[in-house]
Amino acid sequence: MATHIRLARTGAKKRPMYRLVVADKSFPRDGRFLEILGTYDPAKGIEKATYDKVRVDFWISRGALPSETVGQILQRGIPAKVKEVSASS
Repeated sequence: MATHIRLARTGAKKRPMYRLVVADKSFPRDGRFLEILGTYDPAKGIEKATYDKVRVDFWISRGALPSETVGQILQRGIPAKVKEVSASS
């Protein structure tokens, strides 16, 4: 399965919002996806985009290819805070 990290459009008419998703290459742009990795609001700019860096690194290590726009977001976006899981004894 050839996976890609790309944008899926959400939001209202003339007010786009995007999700960074991992999807198979054959899936439609706004259709099925494997996992949501983050969000991007073009009205706020690339610098305000958030994503889960750990999951992005995981998918890239598994061979997922980021699209050109997602590559720019990953370079300039803000990684989301990773939730710390505490082990209870």
